[in-house]
Amino acid sequence: MRFDLFHELSMPPQLARTESQAVVDWLDEMVLADQLGFGCGWLVEHHFMRGYSHSSKPEILLAAAAARTPRLRLGLGVIPAPYHHPVHIAEKVAMLDLVSNGRLEVGVGRGFSPKEYQVFGADMAHSRALTQEALDVLRLSFTRSPVSYRGTHFEMEALEILPHVVQQPHPPLWSAAVSPAGFEWSARNGLGVLAGPFKPWFMTQADIRRYQTAWTDAAPPRIGMTLGMLCLPDAKRAQTLAKPAFEWFYRALYQSTLPVLEKLYPSYEVFAELGKFRQLLSLGVNAKLLQTFGMAVAGSPEQCIEALSKYRAAGVTHLLLAVGAGALPTEVVRESMQCIAQEVMPAFQGQGS
Repeated sequence: MRFDLFHELSMPPQLARTESQAVVDWLDEMVLADQLGFGCGWLVEHHFMRGYSHSSKPEILLAAAAARTPRLRLGLGVIPAPYHHPVHIAEKVAMLDLVSNGRLEVGVGRGFSPKEYQVFGADMAHSRALTQEALDVLRLSFTRSPVSYRGTHFEMEALEILPHVVQQPHPPLWSAAVSPAGFEWSARNGLGVLAGPFKPWFMTQADIRRYQTAWTDAAPPRIGMTLGMLCLPDAKRAQTLAKPAFEWFYRALYQSTLPVLEKLYPSYEVFAELGKFRQLLSLGVNAKLLQTFGMAVAGSPEQCIEALSKYRAAGVTHLLLAVGAGALPTEVVRESMQCIAQEVMPAFQGQGS
C-alpha cells in the first residue's frame, strides 16, 4: 500500500487558528511529507462548509505545494464535475501537471452538497451525466488534438484546449465513490476509486468487491481508502488525543452529508443503504465505535499496523490518511507523520506497496 495524506483544510474552533495559519501549517506538513516519503498529498474541494472545510480552491494550494516539494505527488481529491465546465477542468488539470512537473493525481466526482448545486446552477438529477461528460472531455483533451464533442449537456467543435499535460498518456485518474453504483461506474470507466470515510468498513469492503468484479482494464485496479488516523509511540496518548479530534471531524462530516442521506435527492437513492448506519449516528459520534467500525485508527505503531492490515488484505492500494483528522495542532500532526513514516510504513513495503 502507498501511504498518502488527505486534508480538508479544516478550521475546528478548538484550534483557534486563522485561515492564514491553516494554510502555512498545511504547506509545512506537505514539505515534511515529501521528506518522509509519503506518496501524495490530497486536497478536497468544498464550498460554504465553515469549520469542516475551507478548501474552496485546492488547485491554488497544490500549485504552492508543487513549488516547495520535489517528489511528493499532489492530488485533486476531488473535482466536483457537475458544477465546473469540462474545458475549465481540462485546462486546470494540464496547468497543475505542468507546474508540478508531472506529479498530479486527478479525482473527479459528483459532489454531495445541495447548496453547492444550487449556488452553482447545477441539477443534482443530472449529476451522473454531467460527470460522465466532463470525464469524456477531459480524456479527449489528453490526445493533444482539437477537441470535438457532442453530449447532452456540452457541445464543442475543434477546440484547442491548452496547455497539455506532462504525464503520458495522462495523470492518474480517480473517482470518489460512496454508493455501490459509484464503485461500479468507477470500474467501468477504468478509474481508481477513492472510498470512505462515510460508512463502516464492512459496507465499504462490499463496495470494493463490487469494484474489483466490475474492473476490466488491463492495468491493475487502484483502490484508495480515506481514514482518520493518529499514530504515536504512546498508545494511550494517541487514543486520548484522537478522541475529541475524530469525534469533531466525523460529526462535522455527517452534518454536511446527512441532507443528502435523509432527503434522497434524485439519482442519490442508493444512499438509502446508509440508513442502516443511522442507528450508530443516533447514539452520537463516538471515537471507540469509529475505530470498531474501521473508520478511524489510533494507537501505537504496533496497533496501527495490525489495524491497517485488513485494508491491504481487501485490496486497498492507497491509504489516504487524515492524520489528526484535521483537528489537532500541527505539532502533533507532524509528530504522528514521523511515527507513521518510521514505524508503520516499512511494515507494508515490498508487499504490493
